[in-house]
Amino acid sequence: MTIFESALHAWKPYVFSVILVIIHTLVQASIALRVIMSRRSVGASLAWITIVFMLPIAGPCIYLLIGELRLGSRRARLVRQLAEPMQLRYKPLEDPRYSARWGEIGEDWEQLSVAGQRMLQVPTLSGNRLELIESWEQVFDRMIVDIESATINCDMEFYIWQCGGRADELASALERALLRGVACRILVDALGSRAFLRSEQADRLKKAGAQIQAALPGGLWRLPFIRFDLRLHRKIVLIDDQIAWTGSLNMVDPRYFHKSAGVGQWVDAMVRMEGPSVEALAITFQSDWYVESEHDLASLPDLTGDQRISKKGECAVQVLPSGPANRVEAIERVLITAIYAAREELVLTTPYFVPSEALQMALSSAAQRGVKVILVLPKKVDSQLVQLASGAFKGELLDAGVHVVHFHRGLLHTKSVTIDRKTSLFGSLNMDARSFQLNFEITLVIYDQTFTKELRQLQQSYIDQSEMMDASSWHRRPITHRFAENIARLWSPLL
Repeated sequence: MTIFESALHAWKPYVFSVILVIIHTLVQASIALRVIMSRRSVGASLAWITIVFMLPIAGPCIYLLIGELRLGSRRARLVRQLAEPMQLRYKPLEDPRYSARWGEIGEDWEQLSVAGQRMLQVPTLSGNRLELIESWEQVFDRMIVDIESATINCDMEFYIWQCGGRADELASALERALLRGVACRILVDALGSRAFLRSEQADRLKKAGAQIQAALPGGLWRLPFIRFDLRLHRKIVLIDDQIAWTGSLNMVDPRYFHKSAGVGQWVDAMVRMEGPSVEALAITFQSDWYVESEHDLASLPDLTGDQRISKKGECAVQVLPSGPANRVEAIERVLITAIYAAREELVLTTPYFVPSEALQMALSSAAQRGVKVILVLPKKVDSQLVQLASGAFKGELLDAGVHVVHFHRGLLHTKSVTIDRKTSLFGSLNMDARSFQLNFEITLVIYDQTFTKELRQLQQSYIDQSEMMDASSWHRRPITHRFAENIARLWSPLL
């Protein structure tokens, strides 16, 4: 046997392993090249490249599962088909009667409105009446009364629907409405409302005539084609397309929801709306319903018919639906534009705070140019990774002059922004990459001083139940804790 043959014989058992290593390296390099060429944010790109190369086999698998924004060919096709019918539904809202009077509201806010409309195609509509409801008990009381008064339709869209407590009372009100001949449609996230979809309550509602549709269903066979962690995070209630509700409260009784998480009772707020902007929310629901259901998409039939869109007040509101079916960076750009519009005061409340570099810079810059910036966060959240990642950003904000306060009376779940006590943002949007890019969200931009002052009072009540972070104490925390936060920060673009 020659030396060459001996060497070949000795290496023969390792040939298969070498081939696998070469294939794995090529896969890693291909994914890295794809990430680079996709022109994501620098943070997200570096995070993915780190994961792919630091986690052999697991890294590429994770990327193939959640690294790409895959809506699925069917959903993407239906979204494209919706473009023309949606434009037709929005056409009546272009009536000059509903135009905002920017001379009275302010030209700076008109620029914010223009940015929102150009990126998310929804105009600002005047003539609305808004009520801020900060008590979850009152939300259920008023919502049940609205359902009892319904004569045509009750449409509901939620991320989580959990049976028990006041949610059962509302379901009973829906059953009574169905017996009166009211059409009821319920659209819920397939993962967030999985237990409800399998419940006796859902069966009773279906038997009474309700249509219940799961949004974004999962399944192993879907994994190669649809990103499984896209979620429907909107909260919308429509009564006869004349009354609408939206905000942060899921269809749950906070007394029983997520008690095992150890974060206390969830604290939420909702807005009850009347006026032209209800139609914008109705269009959002109709679009979501027909994308998720098997109905004909040639048109968007309106259960309430061609009833007149009437003005109910003086409030100007822009309804901004966002999500992976839109320009994924649009809603974050609107938020950042709003932050840069602040001149005196900026107050933000959010349960999950894992900002992008652009959002972190906008908040720091606002504080450094003399704007009083107050960021209100819950002391504890139900995700340890998010808690750590959030902590990694707080020191920089404190150093820039941002007032960071920790709410300690439960998990503060209200998502709100007030700017100079004149304009506000309110809805389902968290301040993290998931809400900006992966979740289907709904945000109201409210150009009204009266409503914004009420919302600012609610924010102040949260602040009064919070403790102010001290920068010097924060910087003295154990090095092990700082290390854990900085590791979590590397994942922040993907959370």
